[in-house]
Amino acid sequence: MLNLTEMTGKYIGASEQYKDCSVVIVGAPMDMTVSFRPGTRQGPVEIREVSEGLEEYSLQLNLNLSERRFYDAGDIILPFGNVNKCLNCISQVIHEIIKDKKIPFLLGGEHTVSLPAIKQVYSNYPDLAVIHLDAHADLRNDYLGEEFSHAAVIRRVAEVIGGKNIYQLGIRSGIREEFQWAENNTFIYPGEILEPLPDIVRNIEKRPVYISLDIDVVDPAYAPGTGTPEPGGCNSKEIIKALYLMKNLNIVGMDLVEVCPIYDYSQRTALLAAKLIREAILLFG
Repeated sequence: MLNLTEMTGKYIGASEQYKDCSVVIVGAPMDMTVSFRPGTRQGPVEIREVSEGLEEYSLQLNLNLSERRFYDAGDIILPFGNVNKCLNCISQVIHEIIKDKKIPFLLGGEHTVSLPAIKQVYSNYPDLAVIHLDAHADLRNDYLGEEFSHAAVIRRVAEVIGGKNIYQLGIRSGIREEFQWAENNTFIYPGEILEPLPDIVRNIEKRPVYISLDIDVVDPAYAPGTGTPEPGGCNSKEIIKALYLMKNLNIVGMDLVEVCPIYDYSQRTALLAAKLIREAILLFG
């Protein structure tokens, strides 16, 4: 593995052996293009820390993390201040994970970190579909002149994989032009998550799928620790159920981004993120 920090705290139940694992957790602590509140670079560390408060057993799935082989590789060392170099560093690490025939689970960090991960997965799976769960459309052409802003990340992804390979769920915020663009270029379900998912799953169940989950898809009453909270989202139970609805998909990569610990002293946002990662490992690992 390249350019990774040494860690003392790892995600609960993680194996000590990289070579034997099918899933690799890696953190991308970047928050240079955030449009409102900074601090998401602390997300990966916080998610790992609070994971110790969870059981390794999932009652709903009747599975234990000991029944899965997954590795926590630590955080990618990023040259803060240079967006392009940060994205290149993330790309290199994800490339190594995929080359070793493992599934990357990326912890953000701002949503921009999804772009190099999806590009690397797409280079190995040209029929890739992306399920994007978010409060925001992230379809701006740029934000304040920055084309690699977290507000433009899905627009950049669409330019790589084609917008009609992207399914956007839970979206409830954006400028008019984003929704107009989405109507013609992606599959977007404003404000909806659970209702359209069964049909989406049936449509893409034979394809490789990448899940990009921005924690602000959840209402800030349940997940206040994020940089751009947007009222009107789903609750914790519903976002977990959304993962369960995707259990039969061929998941080849995933990210969970935008956890911003400084705005949630209760740690419930990070706890939700940690539980989502646990369920995803058990479902897809």
